[in-house]
Amino acid sequence: MDQAHEADPVTIRAQEPEDAAAVSALLGRPGSFEGTLQLPDMPVASRLELLQKVDTHSCKLVAVAGGAIVGAAGLHPAGLSLRRSHARMLGIGIAREWQGRGLGRRLIARLLDWADNWTGVLRVELTVHADNERAIALYRAMGFVEEGRMRGYALKDGRYVDALCMARLHPAPPRLAA
Repeated sequence: MDQAHEADPVTIRAQEPEDAAAVSALLGRPGSFEGTLQLPDMPVASRLELLQKVDTHSCKLVAVAGGAIVGAAGLHPAGLSLRRSHARMLGIGIAREWQGRGLGRRLIARLLDWADNWTGVLRVELTVHADNERAIALYRAMGFVEEGRMRGYALKDGRYVDALCMARLHPAPPRLAA
């Protein structure tokens, strides 16, 4: 577990079903929803069923500061086909006041450790709005590469924005010991 330190008041831990309402509220907050496919002014209850679900093929984390959830991130199966069981989709949301402070990097690092060292995940994929330069820079710094551009991907504040498809392959896939 990533414990909080005196100079660092954030603890990163597994997301529990009882965290669903707080995570939903975070994902719907101004400063968080704009970079996702979430909508403003949606009830917290609109996301509860999905967020309460326990899925042993996913890794869902929350970042907690001062008793409040200030970040959430997860790796989820990229599809139902067994032929895609080696891939996971990354999703992340950080409270506006915690953005740019290294929290996204810490959450992603924990997810990549789970993927690389414990679950046999070969490929981690994500989609990011092409105008989200700070997120793109973080993903590139963590080994993700751009694989494509989707034109007019999502409606954002009254205009259609493009999105980038990015992925990271396991840097040293496991092998049998000699």
